[in-house]
Amino acid sequence: MGLDQTSVVVITGASSGIGRALAIRFAAEKVGGIAISDINAAGLNETAKIVSDLGADVLTSVVDVSNPEEVQRFADETLRKFGRATHLINNAGVGLIGDFQQISVAVFESLMGINFWGTVYGVKSFLPILQKQSKAHIVNLSSVFGFIAPPEQTAYCASKFAVRGFTEALRHELEDSNTCVSTVHPGGI
Repeated sequence: MGLDQTSVVVITGASSGIGRALAIRFAAEKVGGIAISDINAAGLNETAKIVSDLGADVLTSVVDVSNPEEVQRFADETLRKFGRATHLINNAGVGLIGDFQQISVAVFESLMGINFWGTVYGVKSFLPILQKQSKAHIVNLSSVFGFIAPPEQTAYCASKFAVRGFTEALRHELEDSNTCVSTVHPGGI
């Protein structure tokens, strides 16, 4: 990912799991700054303490990634604190198991709001900042369920297939720019 002491890494969904692990890893790599967000303030503060104890300069922001205004606020806060962002990791996501007929449209929309629209809003808000850097990288987390579609995973698979398609198209659009684009497809975490 081309990390060094001038790198400023932005991570959504950093209160636990992959997001927390990434924040800790980047702190150990001694990047120039880490901006982390999550809707879970308590977990986010725990991650911030761990990262800060490792010597990283950290910004925390409580953000609902399904709300474009909150994501834009996070981008603005990151720019004010660090003056730049070089890496964006759209990691925030939720899971849901249930037969399609049992899942309400409202629950389906909520999951899509976080998993898919949160990724779109992250890219929309941070891309102008990333494009001002000499090199930048966007990483969107999909899932193995962005490739396969088992039963009782209609909402989750729809969101992760959407992230995969969005990211692949974005990669083509930005291939001659300063910004690399990647999708990650983890299995069960």
